[in-house]
Amino acid sequence: MQPYASRIDERESDLPSVLFVCSMNSVRSPIAAALARKFFPGRLIARSAGVRSGKADAFVHEVMEEIGVDMSVHTPHTMDELVANRFDLVVTLSPDAPEAVERRGLEMAAIEHWPMPDPTETEGNREAVLSAYRTLRDTLQTRVRERLAPLVAGGSQAPVLPVER
Repeated sequence: MQPYASRIDERESDLPSVLFVCSMNSVRSPIAAALARKFFPGRLIARSAGVRSGKADAFVHEVMEEIGVDMSVHTPHTMDELVANRFDLVVTLSPDAPEAVERRGLEMAAIEHWPMPDPTETEGNREAVLSAYRTLRDTLQTRVRERLAPLVAGGSQAPVLPVER
């Protein structure tokens, strides 16, 4: 099982950095950051933060464990807790995140908004809810892999190249 929290100190690194921001840093942004670390181990710095504080989500732990990523140590953080203030790429994943990022005054080479549904709003039985979380995870897997490959290869503005599956 790959640890979620492989940490690299951004102050001592020339690696490209990406920040994922969602509402509460409980579901969308921690999944995206964990996937970035899984696909590009030791090749970028991936952080996540929320507009406001949230709580760890057991469904996140479950669906990420299915693909070999241990999220059990994830603790939600707000943007106010960020150590770094500069990122090569900031990706917002919830409707409230773009304005919050703008207010925070982060330095960034690029910002992108990837609207992602919030699976916590899914109604129905356990399987229906898990299905929504898996859909989010799988959508983020594709987006993270395709968008961050050029960043890791040499620059936030590099074109997005198709990824062989």
